[in-house]
Amino acid sequence: MAKATKKQALGRGLSALLKDPENDIKSANDKNADQVVGSIVELDLDAIEVNPFQPRTSFNEEALNELASSIKELGLIQPITVRKLGFNSYQLVSGERRYRASKKLGLKAIPAYIRIADDNESLAMALVENIQRQDLDPIEVALSYQRLIDEINLTQEQMSERVGKKRSTITNYLRLLKLDPIIQTGMRDGFLSMGHGRALINIEDHDTQISAYEKVISDSLSVRATEELVRSLTNKETAGNKKATKQNPSFVTEVQDEFADFFGAKIDIKASSNGKGKISIPFSSKEDFNRILKLLKRG
Repeated sequence: MAKATKKQALGRGLSALLKDPENDIKSANDKNADQVVGSIVELDLDAIEVNPFQPRTSFNEEALNELASSIKELGLIQPITVRKLGFNSYQLVSGERRYRASKKLGLKAIPAYIRIADDNESLAMALVENIQRQDLDPIEVALSYQRLIDEINLTQEQMSERVGKKRSTITNYLRLLKLDPIIQTGMRDGFLSMGHGRALINIEDHDTQISAYEKVISDSLSVRATEELVRSLTNKETAGNKKATKQNPSFVTEVQDEFADFFGAKIDIKASSNGKGKISIPFSSKEDFNRILKLLKRG
């Protein structure tokens, strides 16, 4: 018990230090920075602003009320993480649910870890921590991965290392962004699972994809049943692709899946026995084209 009391007192002492204009810490090299960065500090809730880079866009009110009740009963077990913006000014990196629940309770202060980071580092930290720790829907996860590619210029290999996920898993999430926006909304609202989305994405025709989505919803189809539906709708196309694949030499067929994983799209490769051939890379929008262009430039 004495140890816990000492830790809380330390947090209050550091909080007072941060409110002293003569000891304003602006970088990791400033005096007393080593005492603050990485330590748990009691911060005024009014001194913290929400993170504009937060990938989660909706918060379940009932879940927030339950979290608030838990905090009221047991206290805040896991501190939030913030980055320092200026004197007594901070921005959330992770922990917005805890932050919102604490405000609901009318708390004046909250325990926090302080980081010193620029906007890119803050965005990367927020996205990575949310992907790892929060129950984001599949589309939110996919959008987080896409932002890491577009705004932080991370490759899929680098993202794999940062979030501890296989590259193929990241590719599968990114492919969901090729679904029609109506279907993406259905996934965000919980009507479809990621398995449903992965099945429907194999339907290239827009109208057929939407029709299949409506049937999945109206008939409450399972993922397996959805896969069967997609196979029946794309039977002719699949047969044509199989025929084309048989004509390709083994040096192509052995790596065709690697091309699809790398580009996050179904790649059409045609080659003759003498080694000559053609590679076609489809794209669905200007943004998708730019995504592929970045992959090619990175090599």
